[in-house]
Amino acid sequence: MLSFHRTVISSALLFALQLVPIAHANNAPNISASELAVTLAPTEIPQNQDALTYANYTEVSVSHIELALTVDFKQNRLSGEATLDLAWHKAGKTLILDTRDLTISSVSAVNTAGKWHSVPFTLAKTDGVKGAALSINLTEENTKKVKINYHTSDNPSGIQWLTPEQTQGKQLPFMFSQSQAIHARSWIPLQDTPAVRQTYSATITADKAITVVMSADRKILSSTQTQFTMPQAIPAYLIAIAAGHLTFSPLNDISGVWAEPELIDKASQEFSDTPQMIDIAAKRYGDYRWGRYDLLILPPSFPFGGMENPRLSFITPTVIAGDKSLVSLIAHELAHSWSGNLVTNATWRDLWLNEGFTTYVENRIMEDLYGSDRALMEQTIGYSGLIAELAELDSSDSVLHLDLGGRSPDEAFSGVPYVKGQLFLVFLEQKFGRERFDAFVKNYFNHFAFQSITTAQFREYLSLNLLQKYPNIVNEAEIDTWIEGEGLPSFLVPPNSHAFDDIDAQRQTWLDGKHSASELKTSTWSVHQWLRFINEMPRINLDQAKLAELDKAFHFTGTGNSEIAFAWYSLALDNGYYAVLPALKQHLTNIGRMRLVVPLYQKLAGTEQYDWAKNVYINARPGYHPQTQASLDAMFADKPLQHEHSH
Repeated sequence: MLSFHRTVISSALLFALQLVPIAHANNAPNISASELAVTLAPTEIPQNQDALTYANYTEVSVSHIELALTVDFKQNRLSGEATLDLAWHKAGKTLILDTRDLTISSVSAVNTAGKWHSVPFTLAKTDGVKGAALSINLTEENTKKVKINYHTSDNPSGIQWLTPEQTQGKQLPFMFSQSQAIHARSWIPLQDTPAVRQTYSATITADKAITVVMSADRKILSSTQTQFTMPQAIPAYLIAIAAGHLTFSPLNDISGVWAEPELIDKASQEFSDTPQMIDIAAKRYGDYRWGRYDLLILPPSFPFGGMENPRLSFITPTVIAGDKSLVSLIAHELAHSWSGNLVTNATWRDLWLNEGFTTYVENRIMEDLYGSDRALMEQTIGYSGLIAELAELDSSDSVLHLDLGGRSPDEAFSGVPYVKGQLFLVFLEQKFGRERFDAFVKNYFNHFAFQSITTAQFREYLSLNLLQKYPNIVNEAEIDTWIEGEGLPSFLVPPNSHAFDDIDAQRQTWLDGKHSASELKTSTWSVHQWLRFINEMPRINLDQAKLAELDKAFHFTGTGNSEIAFAWYSLALDNGYYAVLPALKQHLTNIGRMRLVVPLYQKLAGTEQYDWAKNVYINARPGYHPQTQASLDAMFADKPLQHEHSH
C-alpha cells in the first residue's frame, strides 16, 4: 500500500522457486499452479482486534478465496461470486465480513452432506470509514465454505475504470485495483484486515480484446477467460487485478514488464536492472519466495508511486525518466517481497513494520547496485523531506506505533513510518554493526515468514535476538523513544551526503549574486543533486527575476522528470511565481499520482489562484482515481484535506 505512501526519490530495499515461463499470446508468463509449492494460511491469528475491520477473525478466519468474476466495462463493475474457505478457531455459526458499496444477491453455504444451501445474511448500515458489515447466519456449526453472489458499484473506492481516451493507446478501456489499506472490501466481500492471510484463486471473464492480470500465477483458459492462483497466504490488501490493452516483455526467466504497447519498450529499458535487484536482495535477505516478480506499468492516474502486490508490483509511469534516476521505487516495491508481503503488519497501527523495513532494505539494494554515494544521497533527501513534513504534522502523528483512533488509514499515512522507520533501523545497524544487523534482519524475515505480526511481537524478537544477545549497546528506553516517542530522538545522527556540499555552495553563491545561473557548474549533477538544489531554495520572498533566471538556464518548467517538476512547481508556488501555471496545468491534468498533485493543489488553494486551481481540478477530475478525488473533493469543499504519501 498501499506499498503504499512515500516519496519515491527518498531512500526511505536466490530463488525458492525456479520457474520457466510457458510461452503464449503476448509472450507473457503462463505458469501452472502445480509447479508451485503451496504455503497454507496460518491457523494462529493475532488476538488483538483490528479496529478497522468488522470481521470476527479471532473466532473464524478465511483461509482461501475463490473468485469467479466478470469484468464489465459497459456498466463499470465486477460481478460474480466469492467462495470462502473457513478455518474456525472456536465453535460458532456466525461469519462477519467487510464490504463497501457491494450489492449482495445471495449467500449460500455447504452443509455436512456437502450440498449447497441458501443462508440468511444482513448487510448493516454503512460507516464512512469501515463500510458495511456483512453478517452471515450459518445453520450448521463450523461450516467449511460459504459462497457470496454480488457485484460492485460503478465507482468503488478500490477500483478505477478508465475510458479508452484516458489510456496511452486510446483504443481500449482500462481497469485496475488499489486495495491497500482497506479497499479490498469495495470489490470482494472478505475479512479486510492484514491480520488474516489467505490463499486465493480466480477465474476472470473479460472481452477477448482485454488482457487480465492479477497478483497471482496466471493461466489462459480461453480467449475470454483467465485463471489465477496465489498459493502463498497473503493479506487481503495484496489481492490485485487489472485489465486493459496490455503486452508483456520479459526481463529474464522470472521477471518482466506488463504495459500498454505504447509504453512497453521505454518501461522495459528503464527497469532492466530489476533482475539484478532481485539477486541482490535474495543474497542479502534470503530466497525470493514468490516465484515471479513482474511489473505492471499503470496509466498515469494511478494514485501512488507503486503498490507491492506479490508477483506483480503496480508501478506509476511517472518514474520512467529515461535515465533510471527514479528506480529506487522499483527497489522499494521489490523489497516488500520480504518486508510487508512475507512479514506483514498485523494492523495498520503497525505500518512502520512494513514501510520502515522496506525503505531500509530498498536503500541497501540501491547501495549494492548503484554505490554508496547514491544511497546516501537518497537517505539524505528522505531525511530532509521528513523534517519538512514533521513541521506540518500533529505531534501525535509523528509516532511510529501510530494510534489511528477512528480515522481511515488513508488520512493518517505520512512519511513517518517510511523514513523514521528507516532511520530507526539505520540507528540499530550503526550501533550493532552491519554484519550483526544483516544477520538479524535475515533471521527476522525467516522467523516470521508468511505471518502478520504486531509491534509488540517485533519488540520481543528484537530484545531476545539483538539487545540481549549483544548487551550494553542499545537499551529498551532508546527503543521506546524510537517506536513510541514523538518526532525524532535527540540522539539521532542524521544522514549527510557530502555529494551535496558543492550543490549547497553553488546555490548560495547564486543566491548571493556572485554567479549567474548560467555560470553554475551543473553538467555532472545527478537528479538527486538537482532535487537538493531546488528543495533547499528559500520558500518565501525569492525574487521573481531570480526564479525566471533559473527557469531560463535550466528549463525546469515543463521538464519530463516528474520529481524535478514537482520540486520546481512547489518552489514556484511557494514564491508566487505564476509563470509556471500553463505548464503546471498540464502536470496536474496528465498525472493523478497523489503525492505529485495533491500538495500542489493545496498550495494553490491557499492563494489568489484558488479559482484557477478549482477549474483545473474540475476538468482533470474524471481522470483521477477515486482516492485522489476524495482528497481533492474535500479540499475544494472547504473540508480538511487528507494526507497522502506514495506506497
